[in-house]
Amino acid sequence: MTLPAPQRITVPGTTLPEITLSVHDTGGDGSPVLLLHGWPDRAALWTHQAAALAGAGYRVVVPDLRGFGDSDRPAEVEHYRMRALAADVLGVADALGLDRFALAGHDWGASLGWALTLASPRVTRYAAFSVGHPAAFATAGFRQKAMSWYMLWFQFPGVAEQVVPADDWRFLRGWLHATLPEGHPMADRQLADLSRPGALTASLNWYRANIDPATFVPTTIPQPPRITVPTMGVWSDGDLALTEGQMRGSSAYVDDFRFELVEGCGHWIPEEAPEAASALLADFLAG
Repeated sequence: MTLPAPQRITVPGTTLPEITLSVHDTGGDGSPVLLLHGWPDRAALWTHQAAALAGAGYRVVVPDLRGFGDSDRPAEVEHYRMRALAADVLGVADALGLDRFALAGHDWGASLGWALTLASPRVTRYAAFSVGHPAAFATAGFRQKAMSWYMLWFQFPGVAEQVVPADDWRFLRGWLHATLPEGHPMADRQLADLSRPGALTASLNWYRANIDPATFVPTTIPQPPRITVPTMGVWSDGDLALTEGQMRGSSAYVDDFRFELVEGCGHWIPEEAPEAASALLADFLAG
């Protein structure tokens, strides 16, 4: 099972004249669905779901997001702010002639998906895997903040770049990949990607551009606009970084919210529980 061959799509950016992304598109005339991966990954995270949804008649578009996979990796932190990331996704949709589309995201892709759903009327339905609504995440309490310790550590340029790849990526193998069997292809893929020149810093720039240590601790935030499109939140009980509360709490900010629990699964729901993730997405999109 593989994704369709990628195409190179150049889109206008908000912080660069343009940026070129690697995009997998199943094509066809079906309803479009965009799938957004997270850190430190690429479009391959969604291989199983892309195949299942394409088989059900959807047109599935899966990009390598800015800084990841075979897409461009600008070096400067400011090129990874959420506004630029959202513009990339909308630019891909424009290039492919997609006016409105359903959306799913995992990890940072989920955070980006929330931002797009809040900002753009082009999103018709949204499925967030692992990461809840930004307001629910911010107010989820100190257990969630403790589990998010790495977000602050990643803020120090050069420190993570030195420690993370040391001793054959021992840090990531012992933490990020702790729930995976030894030699799992996803772990090998992620480490191979991060080993390329500039790739680790590019991936960390997502945190450095969008996580403000000055606002990390407060537990109250201004009331955000409500999300009116149907939204599904999927959380797994073996997640190493995210609590159930930050996903369930998303219901307070969404008019039509559906929560789904995947049991016996770690953080990487699309690859650790591919059949369950595909079935949930297919059912939600058909809703």
